[in-house]
Amino acid sequence: MFVFRGRRGDLLKCLWCDGLGMSLYVKRLERGRFIWPSPASGAVSISAAQLAYLLDAIDWRNPQQTWRPQAAG
Repeated sequence: MFVFRGRRGDLLKCLWCDGLGMSLYVKRLERGRFIWPSPASGAVSISAAQLAYLLDAIDWRNPQQTWRPQAAG
């Protein structure tokens, strides 16, 4: 799985290969930014738990749930 963040930090794209093909998942935050680990050599390896925090827009350095919309649509 490859995960990319947009320049503003509110967009996340996940590129995943399952053996049958490639899938692209996109998530955009209405408010706030995704907390991104600082890269040492251009690429960062994170654990499955850190990825789950990242996708839920929770700061993996200090796990606290951030703002969530009250209603969708």
